[in-house]
Order: sequence, then C-alpha cells, then structure tokens
Amino acid sequence: MDTSNHHSLRTLFEQLGLPSSNEDIAAFIRDHRLAKGEKLAKAPFWSEAQANFLAESLKRDSDWAIQVDELAVSLTRDEDVAPH
Repeated sequence: MDTSNHHSLRTLFEQLGLPSSNEDIAAFIRDHRLAKGEKLAKAPFWSEAQANFLAESLKRDSDWAIQVDELAVSLTRDEDVAPH
C-alpha cells in the first residue's frame, strides 16, 4: 500500500491493482463510463476491494481523494467533449 502523499492518477491505478501506463489509463477511461448520477465506487466494473477503497478515500477525505475525484470526472465526461 502506498503511504506517500505524492499521488497521481498513475499511482491511484497502481493502488487499485490496475495497469498504470498512460496508455492503460487512457484505455480504461475510454472503455468505462459512469451512468448519470452513478457514484464512482458503485460502478459495476470495480472489485469489492477497489470499490471500498474508492468509497473510503472520499468518505475520509484521504490523501487519495483528489485523484479519486479526478477519475470520477474523467469517467463522467460526455462522449463529444474533447479531453483537456
């Protein structure tokens, strides 16, 4: 478990046990979307452990909360909106 305070989207993916190269992250975001109003941790594509980590990170406003929010925003973008 990463206990440093220097987190990024890449280290979040590592923490979740997911492939974390830039290409892997882009593919994950391209291939997964949150339904309108769906909470990130409730999405069907997480394991129970991943969902718990995401939910707790936000609930406790942990060091990971910013990256978890960033991921949630990335997964709720409209298809026709170009990424930044």
